[in-house]
Amino acid sequence: MKSFSELIKQRRSMRKFTDEELTQEEVVTLLKAALMSPSSKRSNCWQFIAVDDKETLDKLSRCKEMGSSFLKEASLAIVVLTDPLASDVWIEDASIASLMIQLQAEDLGLGSCWIQVRERYTATGMSSDEYVHGILGIPLQLQVLSIVAIGHKGMERKPFDESHLQWEKVHINKYGGE
Repeated sequence: MKSFSELIKQRRSMRKFTDEELTQEEVVTLLKAALMSPSSKRSNCWQFIAVDDKETLDKLSRCKEMGSSFLKEASLAIVVLTDPLASDVWIEDASIASLMIQLQAEDLGLGSCWIQVRERYTATGMSSDEYVHGILGIPLQLQVLSIVAIGHKGMERKPFDESHLQWEKVHINKYGGE
C-alpha cells in the first residue's frame, strides 16, 4: 500500500476466496502482526490458533447460525482467544489484535473477514465459544473473541467511498459542539 490512508480505504470484508493457498511467509507475517498488537499494560492476554486444515475450517464454518459459512472456503483462519483473568480489557485487546490481522492481510493484498464468536450461538443453540473450544481443544479459562478468515480475494470490492463518511457523528469539544 502507498499509505495507511489508502490501506484503510481498500480494506473491505471479503467473504469469497480463491483456492490459492497462502505462503508460509504470508502466514508468519500475519501472526507477527497479531503478536505485535498493543495491549493494556502490555498484558498480552491474547493467544492465536492458526488453522489451515480444510476439515477443521469446514467445522469452524458452522460456529454460528449465520455469518460464518464462508470460512470453509478460506485458506486460513486465525482464532483470536484471550484470558479474561489476565486483563480487565481483554475484549478490547483481542479486538485490536483481530483488526491488526485484518490490516496486515490487506497490506499483503489478501482478503479477510472478522467472524464474531463472543456472545454468538450455533444453529443448535450452543454458544459459539463452546463449539470452537470443542473443535480446537482450547483450555477452559480462555475465551474466543473472534475468528479472522483470510485468503486470496475471490472478488473485487470497491474502496470505501469517502463521500459516505458520516461527519454528523463527529463532535468537537462536546457532544453537539460546533
